[in-house]
Formats: sequence, structure tokens, C-alpha cells
Amino acid sequence: MEDITFKKLRRFNGIMGGLHFIQGVIMLFLATTVIQNIAQFKPMITQFYLTFNINTQSLEVVTRDLFQLPFGIFVAIFLLLSAGAHGLIAIPKKLNDIYNADLERGINKFRWFEYALSSSIMIVLIATLFGIYDIASLMLIFIVNACMNLFGLVMEQLNESKLKENVNWTPFVWGSIAGVAPWIAILIYMFGTGNFDMVPWFVWAIVGTYFVAFNTFPINMVLQYKKVGKWEDYLYGERTYIVLSLVAKTILAWLVLFGAMQP
Repeated sequence: MEDITFKKLRRFNGIMGGLHFIQGVIMLFLATTVIQNIAQFKPMITQFYLTFNINTQSLEVVTRDLFQLPFGIFVAIFLLLSAGAHGLIAIPKKLNDIYNADLERGINKFRWFEYALSSSIMIVLIATLFGIYDIASLMLIFIVNACMNLFGLVMEQLNESKLKENVNWTPFVWGSIAGVAPWIAILIYMFGTGNFDMVPWFVWAIVGTYFVAFNTFPINMVLQYKKVGKWEDYLYGERTYIVLSLVAKTILAWLVLFGAMQP
């Protein structure tokens, strides 16, 4: 295998950013003009609140419609955010220099901030497919998922340069717990009726894909800090993150988009 250099990584980021961008534009086009089912799929986001009923002299839960979520557009945004992050790393020399300096210390801030935004958007979209329309629940899912990714940044900051013999795994543990929380909410909605045989195929596909994708990223981090084989070089792990990001986001984005077309 050829040595991984900063120059090659910069070019690799540019290529991956281009692939994300092309998919995002195609998806945006499909979701707004070509495929009407996707364009018309706009879940109504609601708000629950308490009001006092004068007739019954009691507090009652009331639902209020807030807005329609343009589902297809946000799936495209999910990919375009990744394209933008790769572009920031690959194009401006000043930002690329910051990126390279951080990699030398075993840190990539760009990665974790982008994951915090893009993956949180995706988990919110998945949640709406399972029937979570409450704005408060969706906001909590978004924030908790973002925190999971920011724990990854803290993990790298605490173990800078990977020179420490004793790696501090605390952020990894707390991040894993935070990452499970949104899925507990989703699974409660998914299995609410108990009729598992009526769960559509695309639901199982989304759950399975996200579960596999979810686990490949922490596995890559573990291999980095355990310095297993080629992962002893932090740049190898960085390139693996980039590949995983493209593969996982591509499969998941298209699954979720066409899942929105199902009855």
C-alpha cells in the first residue's frame, strides 16, 4: 500500500467531496422535480402543550401543527454538508494547513463538527419515518446525536498525538451511550404495535444499514488507538473515516429517500 501523505489526503478529500456533491445535487433534483412522491412527502411537525379546559376544570394535552418538513430536500442537505466539509479541507490552503497540523496531533475537528451536523439531520429524518413528529423529541434527538459526535472530538483532544500509553476511553464510553439514546426512541415507535411482521422491508433495511454504519466508525477509532496494523498511522485511520463516510452516507441517504416513497 502506498504511503498516505497530506498531499494525497487533500486530493482524496477533493474527490470525495465531489462525489458527495454530485449525489446531493441529483437527490435535490429528484426530490423537487422528478419524483412527485418524494416532493409531496412532507411530515407535519407538531408541538404538544398543556391547556386548561374550563368545562372539565382540568389540564389537557393539545397538539399544534408547526410546519411541514421538506423531507427530500433535507436528505440532499445531508450529503451537501459532507461535500462542503470536504471542500473546506481540500480547497482553501489556509484551512488545509490547519487540517494537516491537526492530523499530526491525531485530531480532526472538521470531521467531528461535520458529523455532528450531518448525522444529526439524518437521524431526525429517520425518526420522522418512524412517526416521531414532536418538535421537542426531534430537537432532543438532534442534540444528543450531535453530542455523541462531539465526544469523539473530546476523545481525540484528550489523547492528542496518541503518544500516551494509557488511552482515556471515557469520552468514547459516554459518546456510545449518547449515540444509543435516539435509537431507543425510534425503536419504541417502531415496535409500538407489536406487529413485527407488518414492518416494511425498507424499515429493516434502514435500521440494519444504520446499525452497521454506526458501528464501523467507533471500530475505526478503536483500531486507531489500539494501533492495530496499518491503523498505527493516524492518517490511515483518517482515510478510512473518509471512505466509511462516503459509503455509509450514500447507502443510507438513498435508502431513506426511497423509503419516503413507500406507502
